[in-house]
Amino acid sequence: MQFTLRDFRREDFQTLWRIDQSCFPPGISYSRPELSAYIRRPGAFTVVAEEALQSGDAKPLAIGFIVVEASRRGIGHIITIDVLPAARRSGVGSRLLVAIEERLQNAGVTRVFLETAVDNQAALSFYKRHDYFLVKTVPRYYSNGLDAFVLEKDLLSLAKAANLQR
Repeated sequence: MQFTLRDFRREDFQTLWRIDQSCFPPGISYSRPELSAYIRRPGAFTVVAEEALQSGDAKPLAIGFIVVEASRRGIGHIITIDVLPAARRSGVGSRLLVAIEERLQNAGVTRVFLETAVDNQAALSFYKRHDYFLVKTVPRYYSNGLDAFVLEKDLLSLAKAANLQR
């Protein structure tokens, strides 16, 4: 699957909300006000993955997105990463994740964390492949009562490794 990454535009909102609804069950997916608030938080940015245009396509379709925030203390937080089921296992999630990690590093962020449902095995495997590690469990994190794992990645060691390869 060919796709491109770009920054969020206001007109993307409804599409991204629908993607979030298709990716997560009620109690984990965001309401419209929640998703809107996260996208607009200070220090937040959203990157959208869209299918590459094929001849005759009117406009590219969004197939995934990631919402991240960077604090002034050098800590990043991945709020959500969503990829349509039909686009999974094609590198979309990995490209979104790598793109935001680079962007966070450029903003001086040294570590990034996220939460994921304890029963989301696909997400846990994905994050493990990308060198995220378990920090703790948060009981009843989601509104449906499900616990969450907090995962973290050290971006400073990533930057050091990149510098050593140069």
